[in-house]
Amino acid sequence: MNDQHVPVLLERVVELIGVGVQAARDNGHSPIVVDGTLGMGGHSEAILTAFPDVHLIGVDRDTQAIDIAAKRLAPFSDRIDIVHAVDDEIPEILDDLGVDDISAVLLDLGVSSLQLDEDERGFSYSREAPLDMRMDRTQSLTAAEVLATYPEAELRRILREYGEEKMAGRIAKIIVTDRETAPWETSQQLAAMLGRVLPQTKKKSHPAKRTFQALRIEVNDELGVLRTALPEALKALHIGGVAVIESYQSLEDTIVKKIFRSATTTSAPPDMPVVPEELQPWLSEIIRGAELADGDEADRNPRAKSVRLRAVQKIREAKS
Repeated sequence: MNDQHVPVLLERVVELIGVGVQAARDNGHSPIVVDGTLGMGGHSEAILTAFPDVHLIGVDRDTQAIDIAAKRLAPFSDRIDIVHAVDDEIPEILDDLGVDDISAVLLDLGVSSLQLDEDERGFSYSREAPLDMRMDRTQSLTAAEVLATYPEAELRRILREYGEEKMAGRIAKIIVTDRETAPWETSQQLAAMLGRVLPQTKKKSHPAKRTFQALRIEVNDELGVLRTALPEALKALHIGGVAVIESYQSLEDTIVKKIFRSATTTSAPPDMPVVPEELQPWLSEIIRGAELADGDEADRNPRAKSVRLRAVQKIREAKS
C-alpha cells in the first residue's frame, strides 16, 4: 500500500519543517510537529527519520489512512500520537495531549492518493463506484445525499463556487429533474451525464472534474475546515515555528495566501513613521509566493503537477 503513495515535494517539506525544529532546539524546546493531513504517513515518516528528537502528532479524518499510517510509523511509536479528527480540531487535540505550543505544522491539502485509488470511495469520475466521497466514513453526508436532497439553487451555488463550473445552472437543473425518476447513485452515472451535456474542450481534463471537485468539497467541508484550521495552527506555533502548506487547486491556495498575507504584512498606513507592535507582521514568508514541483517530479508523480507550496515562520505573537 505504501508504494502507491508518493509524498509530494518530500525533501523540500522536510527541509522547511527543519526550520521550526531548529528554532525549538535553539530555545530549549522539545520539537513537536503536527502533520494535520497524515494520510498514509509518507511525510511523517520522513520527518521522524530526519529529526530523532521530534515528537509528531498525526491527524487525519480517514480511518483507513490512519490504520495504514499506524503500521508504517510503528518503528516510531514512542514519538507519535495519531488522532482521528479533522484539522479544525487542532486546539482541542493539543489541549487533550497537554501540548502548549508546536514547532511546525504541515497541511497537505485535498484528496489523497488512497482516496482516489480506492474505487468504493467514489472520488474518481473514471471508475464505477457509489457516489460517496466521504473522507471520514463515520460521517453521514455523502455525495449521493447531496444530489438527492439539495435544492436546485444550492446545487448551482456549490457547482459554481467549489467547482468553478460555468454550466452550473444547467447541471443543477438536470440533476434535480432527473432525480425525480431515478436516484443519482454511481460515479459513472453522473460522469456520463456530464460528458453528454458539457461541451468538450481541447484540455485533457474530463468535463466531470469540476463537478466532482465541488461535491467532494461540499461533502467534506474542505474550505470551511481550512479557514478555521490554519489560523488556529498558526496561533499554536511558538516563536520560530513554521507552517508548511501544500495546495492543489486555486480555491485552497487562495485561502492560504489570504491568511498568510494578512499576517505577513502590516496594516499600518504607509506614511506612519513608527508602526506600533500590534500592527506589525507576526509571520514572515520563508518562501516568497509559492513553489512548484520541478518537471522531473511532476513526471514521476502526477499529483505534483498542480502543487503550490507555501511556508511561513512565526516571528512574534499575534496581537488580538
